[in-house]
Amino acid sequence: MPTLAPFHLAFPVDDLAAARRFYGGLLGCPEGRSSAEWIDFDFFGHQIVAHLAPPRANRDHHNPVDGHDVPVPHFGVVLDWDQFQTLAARLREQGVKFVIEPYIRFAGQVGEQATMFFHDPAGNALEFKSFRDRSQLFAK
Repeated sequence: MPTLAPFHLAFPVDDLAAARRFYGGLLGCPEGRSSAEWIDFDFFGHQIVAHLAPPRANRDHHNPVDGHDVPVPHFGVVLDWDQFQTLAARLREQGVKFVIEPYIRFAGQVGEQATMFFHDPAGNALEFKSFRDRSQLFAK
């Protein structure tokens, strides 16, 4: 698999201090540059930027995937298996409310993966996933 280039994602938040606590504190993402309007975070090697913006209306859309209602839009990262398990345990310990609890999706099928969904303090949906066999990432 070729080396992946870091992606950049800018997303809205309604409270920069809450974003700093969530992404920097809870998820452990190092902070980069910032201003009174935005904060850069190192999101597992990728650059995400929390931009202060007014709340959006009607973000409650879901699509069915493997018997669960997956929130749309969402973003996240594919972690190593042990990283995923460690993060899931930390989120549980901190009382994070999951949209979809950590579980094995497509069990016994092509593309089997661990996945979990939760929201940041601004209501943005995140998905973290992991494959025991990362070659299954784009398998059909």
